[in-house]
Amino acid sequence: MVAVLSVLVPFVPHRPEHIVPYAAYVQWSPAHRLWQGQATLVEPFQSFAFAAGAGFRVPVGTGVTLMPLRHPYEAALQARSLAATTGHPVVAGFGPGAQVFQQQLLGAPYRSQLGAVREYVTAVRRMLDGEPAEQDGAYFPMHTGLHPLPTPPVEVGLGVLRPRMAELAGELADVAISWLTSADYLGEVVLPALRAGAAAAGRPAPRLVAMVPMALARPDRDPVRLALASNSGHLRMPHYRDMLRRSGIETDPQDLEAGAKALLAGQAFLYGGVEELAASIRAYWAAGVDEVVVNLTGVHQLHGPQATLAELDLIVRAAA
Repeated sequence: MVAVLSVLVPFVPHRPEHIVPYAAYVQWSPAHRLWQGQATLVEPFQSFAFAAGAGFRVPVGTGVTLMPLRHPYEAALQARSLAATTGHPVVAGFGPGAQVFQQQLLGAPYRSQLGAVREYVTAVRRMLDGEPAEQDGAYFPMHTGLHPLPTPPVEVGLGVLRPRMAELAGELADVAISWLTSADYLGEVVLPALRAGAAAAGRPAPRLVAMVPMALARPDRDPVRLALASNSGHLRMPHYRDMLRRSGIETDPQDLEAGAKALLAGQAFLYGGVEELAASIRAYWAAGVDEVVVNLTGVHQLHGPQATLAELDLIVRAAA
């Protein structure tokens, strides 16, 4: 596949119309796909459908929605409905979420993170393939499928930070989706694990998508503040901190400013001139990433929507 560049909605929408400028941008620019992460205000499947109803029908992806929020049947139904609504292929990305989130919604974390993900992704993929999900699992026992409906294809994605989940994605998923991961870590750790899992299953390795936080350097900007505005929550989460440690980036939840500086030094948060950012994006492609997603969350938080859209266009056109 030719390497492509896509766009993340850089905020959690309070109203579905808030994402329309980004859908319009994807429709009119070289950007390939519009992505949203999990949201607990306006739900991403519904805001994507709203944008399609407003006339902006573009390829979309969820990267990632959290398994405790929806049963696999509902997940497959929502993803297929979105493909029917947009008229474009959909990447439906899923992940188990943090264990504290599982505790809050389910009463206890999944006993096996990998086991729960295996059952979930297997069930969703089978139903999207038009087959019944027949499994007597520990987490998602199911004996049913979706009614037939012709739609554009839906790819099942899996959020991947560490090698064991990458191996599982290689075995089961169509797309592996990373967040806050450096190009070097993806090329040296994640991709070999993806390929190993795929080889063990006798199938091609899934595509690799990287959600990359970044910002243009400007005289009135503080890169540490931008990195914090984009990723302070991630710097507190054990699974993100473990992934960052494996990639040589040490963080401490008691010292978020030091963690933000480490993100910048380790190239997990990109900061520089437009040509520097374009070169860094190309480094992801060179490392084996198929799709780089421009994440300007920090810019939006600190400088607002107009600055974000203008900056997005500069970066996309320079890199594309």
